[in-house]
This record gives sequence, C-alpha cells and structure tokens, in this order.
Amino acid sequence: MTLTCETEATSQQLDDQLQFCFFRDDQALDMGCGSDPVLQVPTVWRKDSGSYWCEAKTSAQKVTRSPRIQIQVQGVPVWNVSLETQPPEGQVQKGKKLVLICLATQGTGHITFSWYKGALGLNLETKTQRSLSANFEIPRVTESDSEKYYCTADNGYGPSVSELVSITVRSPVSRPILTLRVPGAQVFPGDMVELHCEAHGGSPPILYQFYHENVTLGSSSAPSGEGASFNLSLTMEHSGNYSCEADNGLGAQHSEVVTLNITVPVEDREELLASGILEGLLGVLGPTIMALFCCWLKKKIGRRPARDLPRSPPRPVPQASNYVNSAAPLQGQSVYENVNVVSGDEIYSLVYHMQQERQAAAKPLRTHTEDQDASAIYFRLKNTSDTSVTDVDYEDAM
Repeated sequence: MTLTCETEATSQQLDDQLQFCFFRDDQALDMGCGSDPVLQVPTVWRKDSGSYWCEAKTSAQKVTRSPRIQIQVQGVPVWNVSLETQPPEGQVQKGKKLVLICLATQGTGHITFSWYKGALGLNLETKTQRSLSANFEIPRVTESDSEKYYCTADNGYGPSVSELVSITVRSPVSRPILTLRVPGAQVFPGDMVELHCEAHGGSPPILYQFYHENVTLGSSSAPSGEGASFNLSLTMEHSGNYSCEADNGLGAQHSEVVTLNITVPVEDREELLASGILEGLLGVLGPTIMALFCCWLKKKIGRRPARDLPRSPPRPVPQASNYVNSAAPLQGQSVYENVNVVSGDEIYSLVYHMQQERQAAAKPLRTHTEDQDASAIYFRLKNTSDTSVTDVDYEDAM
C-alpha cells in the first residue's frame, strides 16, 4: 500500500523545506516525519485497517493536516494448500528424520496449520504463524510411521485441506542366513542342491546374490520381502565355500560362509586309483619291457640253426581267431596277443602270431625231433601315436 501526502503550498511555502508525517488512528507510522511525501507499506494485514491521515510542517512549525480517510484491509482466504515431504517422494529410512511441509499458495493474516495422520485424521500438531508455510518434524521415524498424512491451513475464512500423501518407512536388511538343502546326509556328484538365502529383517523388495568361492552363481529378487532360492546340479568342482548377499538399496549384507563337501563314490575312487596306478606303472616300466623284449628277440634270432633258411610268412589259416589274455596258444589255432606299452607320449602295440601246422594223417611216424611242428612267429610292432608299423618275421625250429 502506498500513502501520498499532497499539499497546495504557496510560493513562500515552496521555498521552505516541508516535513511530512503519516498517522493511523492517531498513531504515527514509520520512523517519524521526513521530507518524502510518499510512504510505502510493503505488506498489509487485516490489523492494518483504520483511519489514515497526514500532515505537513514548515520550518516555522506551521502544521497543515489532511482530512482522514478510512482504509479497510480485506483478508484473502487461504487457497491451494499442499503437503510436501523431506526426504522427497515420501521414502524415509528407519531412524531418520521426516519433515512434513504444509504450503499455501495465497492467504493473508495469521494462518493456522494442522497436520493429521491416517484417513481418520489423528491430529499430530497445530501451530499459528504469519507465513504461507509451516513445518512439522518427526525426529526418528519407526515402521509404525508408515501411513498417509494430510494438512490444513486456515486464516479465519475456513480451512483449506491438502491431498493425502503416503509415507513409507524403509528398513535396511538384516544379515541373511544361507541354508543348503541337500537330498541326504552325504552329497554326491549329480545331486541337486538348493541354496536358500533369507534376511528376516528389511523392507522389500530385496535382491539376493549367490556366491561359490566369491564367484557369482546367480541372483533372485523377492518383491514381498521373503527369501529366495537357487538350484544347482553338483559336480566335483562344486565342493567349497558358499555365501549369499541381500540388498534393498539401503546397504548390502553378507551371510556367513557355508562349506559343502561332495563325496566321491567308492567305485569311482577305485577306478581313479587303479587308473592312476596303471598309468604310473606303464609310464615307469614301459621302456624297460620294450628293452627286455628287444634283447630276447635278438637272442632268439641269433640262435637260429644255420640250416634253417628264412622263408616267407606262413599262409593264414582260414579259421576264426580267438583273442585271449595269455601267451599260450591253443592247439591247431592262430593265437593273437596285444600288449600295449606306454613310453613318454608314445604308445606301442606288440602283436605276435604263432601258427602250428597240423600233422598229416597219412604221414608215417617220425622221430621226436621230426615230430615237432614247425612254428612260424610273426611279430608286429606298432607305434600307436604316429600309426607307423614295423614287422619282424622269423621262423624257429622248435
């Protein structure tokens, strides 16, 4: 509001410096009188209603007063009330401070603000101040403070009500518990194990992560806050330590470590042990066996009688062959034996074929020396690693 004091001064009065004073209901306004004929009132309230007038003084203390005018300040009702929260969006962590801010777009005079909890309107606090906003604080919220809130503002023209605002109090997750659910007292390769992780405290949703030796196996979300599970088909590599993690955005928590021992079946252990022993023996004794065989073969060839001349390999007998694990041949049949020898990265196969000739029924009896069947021995030395084959053929008069 602007008040202006105007005068119809004579030329003599114009040459004199005038002082202007403003009054309301016989009370001086501002800081007294001044040379400025204009007075600015930044904000008026209903209490500012009254009778206003001014006066002008000359240096000779001659005073001229204006007529009085009545000014009635009309109050503006509170309008457009809203409720805001801090932190915003009504999300607050358990134990933290919550601020409910009641705001009015316009309104004059002293405004009375009130805050309510729930749809039934439980009054929390009421305060009156000359302002278009006011705050209500809850220093440390608990889970029971999760509710809907609203506020009202009134400056004498009737209360204006805000909309409902939902407040959600969220709790950090507690330390989760990891449980391994297995089919029996012992766990074997091929069994299915269920990893169940659950945090008994904390606001949903909760995200669970599963780990084996600090390597992530997978994750699962629990929108309602319950636990989550992860299924795993076991192999021998799955022995070791397991853990899980729970996180709802307010800080992650890790479970204690759970150790899982996978049992190897007895037959598998025996096979692994026998295989290891056999491989070790062949790796150590393979070269020795080959050396002994070569020496024996050399001696046998060296002892052949001079009268025995080499001849071509015996004709194969058109009979079925038997495969046995013994060096003793069956009478009248071809005998094959395969011995594998391992030497370093090479594998040798020794195959020898001994064929005994059938005695003719029409031939006369011969001496003991002549009765002995001529035997043909045929050796094949095969390098399995590079598929090369070496044949050794000789006959020996037994």
